[in-house]
Amino acid sequence: QLQASGGGLVQAGGSLRLSCAASGRALSRVDMAWFRQAPGKEREFVANTRWRDGHTYYGDPVKGRFIISRDNAKNTASLQMNNLNPEDTAIYYCAAGSSIITSNIRSSSAYHYWGQGTLVTVSS
Repeated sequence: QLQASGGGLVQAGGSLRLSCAASGRALSRVDMAWFRQAPGKEREFVANTRWRDGHTYYGDPVKGRFIISRDNAKNTASLQMNNLNPEDTAIYYCAAGSSIITSNIRSSSAYHYWGQGTLVTVSS
């Protein structure tokens, strides 16, 4: 099970921190990621953190503004979002999967576990 939290309303230029807690044996030692979906748009890759080596990947719209991190001991992942703009408004989903190959990291179909989503609204 994945439990996401931390969404809310923030003004443009502000920051928010999202958290995702994974529970259950199937969700230990997994790659964790964040996706987002804005109204009327397709789900979009935001960031990924690999369990094995801690390597991180980011979608182009968030590079340099968002930071993904994880705590393997607690089986949690966080997304620090800085310098937010209205285009970041979306429902953010936490996702997890096992041994995802690099070429599939940005594909939502590579992740078998999903959280319920948390709404982030950025006002101008």
